[in-house]
Amino acid sequence: MRKLLTLLLLFPVLAYAEIAPDALIKDLAQEVTAIIKQEKSRHSDRKALADAVDAKIMPHFDFTRMTKLAVGRGWRDATPEQQKSLTQEFHTLLMNTYSSALESYRNEPIEVLPLSAAPDSNQVMVHSRIIQSGKAPISIDYRMEKTGQGWMIFDVSVEGVSLVTNYRSTFQTEISNSGIDGLIKMLVDKNKKLETGK
Repeated sequence: MRKLLTLLLLFPVLAYAEIAPDALIKDLAQEVTAIIKQEKSRHSDRKALADAVDAKIMPHFDFTRMTKLAVGRGWRDATPEQQKSLTQEFHTLLMNTYSSALESYRNEPIEVLPLSAAPDSNQVMVHSRIIQSGKAPISIDYRMEKTGQGWMIFDVSVEGVSLVTNYRSTFQTEISNSGIDGLIKMLVDKNKKLETGK
């Protein structure tokens, strides 16, 4: 999961509607690696790196949709306030995980494959891979939707493992055991633990 989240961060998307989704991901991959290098050269702490990525990159992820998909059937039973809390905590969970996982990125080459989709498609899958020396490439697939804000990422699969699906089983188990408020509490507690390192 930690590696999946690290890799997820490497390919965010800018909201330039006229640029193809695969070109957006390629451009942003370069920008994100530049951010990582810059913060490391400054010897910035983990929080500074996470804050930089959160400010420049995370707005291009559709966290509401991602959270809705991860929560699954329980989303319909949640009040608007609970849905807002779930989305905020899920966002925080990913950023807290990134703040520790980003340090493991070692400037491996990134290859974004040409997009295979109809020109008028509103949803696409962008395929990419990280080239590793002496090892098989790591495949990363991005599910994206064209919105009023441009192309947005709403799921990522690394080596065939979907970020949304990976969380869904855990979330649904917690909802079955403790309800929506129980899931929110679980996320809050996990985020506090990640922030304090305890």
